[in-house]
Amino acid sequence: MTNDFAPKTTPEELITMQTTSPQEAATDMQAADQRKKKSALEQAGGTKGVIYSALPALVFVVANNAGGLKVGILAALLVALGIAVERLMRKESLQPALGGVFGVAIAAGISWYTGSAKDFFLIGIWLSLAGAVAFILSVVLRWPLAGLIWNSTTGKGTVWRADKRSRIYYDIATLVLAAIFGARFAVQQYLYQADEVGSLGFAKIAMGYPLLAVGFLAVAWAARASDKRLKAVGLLPAKHS
Repeated sequence: MTNDFAPKTTPEELITMQTTSPQEAATDMQAADQRKKKSALEQAGGTKGVIYSALPALVFVVANNAGGLKVGILAALLVALGIAVERLMRKESLQPALGGVFGVAIAAGISWYTGSAKDFFLIGIWLSLAGAVAFILSVVLRWPLAGLIWNSTTGKGTVWRADKRSRIYYDIATLVLAAIFGARFAVQQYLYQADEVGSLGFAKIAMGYPLLAVGFLAVAWAARASDKRLKAVGLLPAKHS
């Protein structure tokens, strides 16, 4: 007697089952999963996104040297708007496009109000200090931001906090980020006080995504080490091959 409710196998599925080994199937699944994950560079908009983020500051420095403060501000705003329009025409995410314009507009507004070219970088300098303080404070409070942000975005919640060693991993990654933001503040504040506008622009670009990539590597290391530890102690399910 046949079971009408038994799942039926299509000819295509039968061919796949006969020609694909379990090892090959597992490899295909892992490859598909890797394709779904975006790298840090892809999340930033790829190489083009990194270049776009640096252009307004670079254009401001060049235009300010060539034509003065007003020319520099206008050029930076036009570049930021142009980038936003290009991203919108390509149907890319709206948030980075508008965020870029908003950030440049604030920086330009401060510089216009004070009449000083170096003040174009002022808000970024103090945001770096705020970031460094926030990272250090999160470690002191035993809620390291590297672990909190990573596990929130990956949907793993706060299970990592139940394990002391995992917290230490994320403490280290968070302190690396604090050092990066602290270094940004120290270098750029020194250049700000020295009225080195050109050097400020270079420092903003050089200490931007390149240093953030180092920070991301530290967070990725902490996440991998923590996951391995949590699986070993049974707080996360182990994957079976």
